[in-house]
Amino acid sequence: MTEAAAEPGSAHRGRAWPTVGLARHADSVSARVVRLVRRGVSRLPSVVWDLLPATLLLLHVVTTYPLREMPVALALTAALALPLVWRRRAPLAVFGVVAGAAFVQWLLDVQLPADIALLVALYTVAANSGRRGTLLAGAVVAVGGLLACLRWATDGAFLAPFVAVTAMVVAAAVLGVNVRTTRAYLAALEERAERLEQEQEQQARVAVAEERTRITREMHDIVTHNLSVMVALTDAAVYAQHRAPDKATTAMLQISETGRQALTDMRRSLGVLHADEPDAARHPLPGIAQLEALVDQMCAAGLPTRLEVHGGHAHIPATAQLTVYRLVQEALTNTLKHTRPGTQAEVRVRCSTETVTVDVTDNGSRLPRPGATPPGHGITGMRERAAAYGGTLRAGPLPGGGWGVHTRLLLGSSGAASA
Repeated sequence: MTEAAAEPGSAHRGRAWPTVGLARHADSVSARVVRLVRRGVSRLPSVVWDLLPATLLLLHVVTTYPLREMPVALALTAALALPLVWRRRAPLAVFGVVAGAAFVQWLLDVQLPADIALLVALYTVAANSGRRGTLLAGAVVAVGGLLACLRWATDGAFLAPFVAVTAMVVAAAVLGVNVRTTRAYLAALEERAERLEQEQEQQARVAVAEERTRITREMHDIVTHNLSVMVALTDAAVYAQHRAPDKATTAMLQISETGRQALTDMRRSLGVLHADEPDAARHPLPGIAQLEALVDQMCAAGLPTRLEVHGGHAHIPATAQLTVYRLVQEALTNTLKHTRPGTQAEVRVRCSTETVTVDVTDNGSRLPRPGATPPGHGITGMRERAAAYGGTLRAGPLPGGGWGVHTRLLLGSSGAASA
């Protein structure tokens, strides 16, 4: 009995499941249809939406007005509603046409639902014109509402309809002004976003150009100096390989060390090494403390050089010390490349709390340069480095013979960061 009794219930439940499934399928289809309708409606042009109220108002006249009153009502309704199709293109002109049609309607003593077109035209003027046009249109509609209440108010009840009409006029004008203000605010935000994006792109381009200039300057200093030293050491090794093999071996070892140092400097300048890598710790950025090693390198390359450093340099930023090192390196490299054998050089660095003065002089005469050889970028790069710290660079022959380079770096210069 229990199983038999359970069977009808089971059969009932079995018949209920298809019904639930059909209901869910119907809901899904309905939701899909609604989405399609919304998508289609959103794609309709604005002209269709402007024609729809006019069509409805004309249908209202056809279905409700007597035949003898229909021609006048249709003509006035068309004059009031159809111009709204062009309200976005010429809001003031359309408002004038609608207001004129409403005045003719008032003169003919015909009441129409199409008077709502005045509020739509007022809203369009407020949303697309300035304050003066909005005030003028609002005043015209307010006067029209006053005339309509005076003529068509029933049983002397003038105040209530006039207040209602005035409230609708104010609401239409305020709504239009809010739309215009919001539109202007969004346009300003969009313009500001575009301007900020352009400024960011410009700053990025400037940063890239500055980085390229810095890398070019670093590569010039590193390659020119180290290749000049390696060439000088190679010439010395070739000359001493038969007469003094020990000196030739020492020169070759110095060439190898110079090449490795050049590779390390190039990788660091190109940003390949990171601060947490061992090579970066073993080879920090060169500064004033490394000038002594630079001078020893130049002496080994055949340019006797004397170094004098006056004042402490612990307080000088690393970028400023790198600038001093590169200035001295470039000046000594030029001396090594462009002077006759036997030239001697002298480096003097004076450090204070606010400035660093660098003087590099030599007593050699310059080798003649072929006329077809283009001038190098060494002096230009040195001037750029000095200008980054608010300093100027003087380079030229000395009165008693030789060549001198003088510059003074201002440690408080704002351009220091780019050095």
